[in-house]
Amino acid sequence: MVYFAAFAAALVVDTVPVFAPPAWTILAFIIVKWEPNPWAIVAAGAIGSVIGRYILTTYMPRVSAKIFRRWENDNLSFLGKKLGGRFWQANTFVMLYAISPLSTTALFTAAGMAHVNPRNILPGFGIGKFLGDAWVLFTAKATADEATNLLHGKVSWQTALTAAAALLLIPACCSSIGGNCSGAISCA
Repeated sequence: MVYFAAFAAALVVDTVPVFAPPAWTILAFIIVKWEPNPWAIVAAGAIGSVIGRYILTTYMPRVSAKIFRRWENDNLSFLGKKLGGRFWQANTFVMLYAISPLSTTALFTAAGMAHVNPRNILPGFGIGKFLGDAWVLFTAKATADEATNLLHGKVSWQTALTAAAALLLIPACCSSIGGNCSGAISCA
């Protein structure tokens, strides 16, 4: 049941044309709370995300004029046309973009508005989503485990290393998305 929840959460979040919380945050919660097989959660989430982005690109051309201003439509259509280029170039770009912590919502909104065939960019997205989510979710699991150990008074070199990495990643996360680092909510 938890695997279906991971699939459904990723599907719903990645079908939304506006900026919603990233699917990995829900998947990380599931892994930390119920401790299922993390690889199965990564796979279920990636499949849900791919189907969600497919749905987004298929209905986006019909609703984009109602959601975005004309100049925003023009900009997103330009980006979408670039995604409709050569198969390997587009998929490599989408894969690398999906591995990064950046949101892919604008990418698939643009692809939909430019009437790009989603099957031309979904393979790269699926691979990138799987790899990026695996990295983030296993990091979240390790961080949660180390935090639990720390709360129970168990300090190891792994705990210190994890804490140091987290302290370095938080400002990097904030600066990469243009947010300020005054609170945890601003980086999420």
